[in-house]
Amino acid sequence: MLTSKKIIDAINQQIGNEFGASLQYAAIAAHFAAESLPQLARHFYKQSDEERDHAMKFIIYVVDTGGRVEIPAIKAPQARFKFAEDAVKLSLKNEFEVTKQINALMDLALNENDHITANFLQWFLKEQLEEVSSMQELLKIVQRAGEGGLLNVEQYLASPGTSPMLHAPEGEKK
Repeated sequence: MLTSKKIIDAINQQIGNEFGASLQYAAIAAHFAAESLPQLARHFYKQSDEERDHAMKFIIYVVDTGGRVEIPAIKAPQARFKFAEDAVKLSLKNEFEVTKQINALMDLALNENDHITANFLQWFLKEQLEEVSSMQELLKIVQRAGEGGLLNVEQYLASPGTSPMLHAPEGEKK
């Protein structure tokens, strides 16, 4: 095996975390779809797909290093929210948690002197910066609009050339 069992075990846990994040985003998307907010729903369905893709990157890495994939049980996501802001706050909280998890994986790789895994994790660190920044911006937009202004958020998300990551260079927008 190209990396230690300790790292493979930690990555397997992260696979579960990523699938859990994907399920949470799918539940948030379904909530917004049920509330007739299709752009917010679309945004969170996309986020769900991205988290699933992250899990798959980890799965492929485990297989490529000769490890065994063991996906842990995933808790049920929160499916209902009183306010749109609550859903976005939960998303931001989860992105901060995933960032901590990726940092812990990086610390483990560096402590194990596993530069291959550390190099692999660099992409995830950059991705987390984008994810946290994007979700912080969406939260600000939702808070500014308020519950009565969610149609403005919908219009904003539907506008060509806009995204919750306004400061990203063209071609780098999510």
